[in-house]
Amino acid sequence: MLDRLNKRPNDLSAFWMPFTANRQFKETPRMLVAAKDMHFTAEDGRKIMDGTAGLWCVNAGHCRPKITEAIQQQAAQLDYAPAFQMGHPIAFEFANRLAAIAPEGMDHVFFTNSGSESVDTALKIALAYHRAKGDGSRFRLIGRERGYHGVNFGGISVGGIVANRKMFGTLLTGVDHMPHTHLPGENAFTRGEPEHGGDLADELERIVALHDASTVAAVIVEPVAGSTGVLIPPKGYLKRLRDICDKHGILLIFDEVITGFGRLGAPFAADYFGVVPDIMTTAKGVTNGVIPMGAVFVKKEIHDAFMNGPEHLIEFFHGYTYSGNPIACAAGLATLDTYQEEGLLTRASELADHWADALHSLKGEPHVIDIRNIGLVGAVELEGIPGEPTKRAFSAFLKAYERGFLIRTTGDIIALSPPLIISRGQIDELIDNLRDVLRMID
Repeated sequence: MLDRLNKRPNDLSAFWMPFTANRQFKETPRMLVAAKDMHFTAEDGRKIMDGTAGLWCVNAGHCRPKITEAIQQQAAQLDYAPAFQMGHPIAFEFANRLAAIAPEGMDHVFFTNSGSESVDTALKIALAYHRAKGDGSRFRLIGRERGYHGVNFGGISVGGIVANRKMFGTLLTGVDHMPHTHLPGENAFTRGEPEHGGDLADELERIVALHDASTVAAVIVEPVAGSTGVLIPPKGYLKRLRDICDKHGILLIFDEVITGFGRLGAPFAADYFGVVPDIMTTAKGVTNGVIPMGAVFVKKEIHDAFMNGPEHLIEFFHGYTYSGNPIACAAGLATLDTYQEEGLLTRASELADHWADALHSLKGEPHVIDIRNIGLVGAVELEGIPGEPTKRAFSAFLKAYERGFLIRTTGDIIALSPPLIISRGQIDELIDNLRDVLRMID
């Protein structure tokens, strides 16, 4: 059966690929057939360095033995168990392990299957929480321009990426958006948190005044906006959002689908920035990207608000067929073991300075108009080609693949987020290759 991986299908038309230029890809396919640690293997046998941890998810590197073995053993023992009115031990063990590394007070976990589902779950918890407290007038949700919160209707409603929203009708009602924090004129080529823009958090006060605080349920932001081009919060910005939410009784949701599990050099961005939200969404790194899974963390007081009424009644009418899937939980436990044994939840802090030095060495290279970094994530923003947005960065993506490394592009921004096992030498190799690509593209 594994031999299928080494054979290109005769017909590529049936698979409608997500977030892909399908016609371009199927004209010149880029097929991956294997992976190990820091590298993929392409169908022609070339090694492709993974500069993006898959899609921000393979934090511990590819095909790690402990995770692989856990999946195999669990599939042979208990492949599936329903999560509605039934349980299995490993889901409770995994929830306990996750709560143990979560920010203080976030000691309850609701399992989902993706970041998109985690976001919609968090929004529903926020709305239902206020209703459970007898405060049902709080129905508004506040997102942010250039925010990415997955692709379900809740996520694209609070999200602020135009292409993800424009074709899908009116979306959820009662949603508003704060301005984004990207100030290239003031913060270009900043290492770490920008100095300017913290006052943009005060725009939340304006929005609250417009709608009245009694109608606002929750604010959702990515601590670091990843998929929109690595937008790093200005100093004091997240703390100010926390203070405003506390002042008005609004829940603060951090979307940590990308920043969770070591990406910034701490278990979560909440730890890195010293700001604890009320609800926190995760996915991706929760299982090292191996099995689809997400987890929503909530504070005790939010969970406990639902635990009222007759004990035989369902408290929260929400969940998924695969919530807490046994194989996913096994993968997650082995992932946490791998993170712990290799110190991966904090390793980015050890590499951060070397990463920043390497990344910012690209300043002055052709087309580069900004560079941003934090933890083990970075962005190189390119000047767009007039009348042909995204083309220059996509050209860099194709050239990079030809040269044997994988990058991520969003608009005319190159995003980098390698597995946390990357060495200093591999960082230099990745950046030197990117330098060569920048010098090759038009």
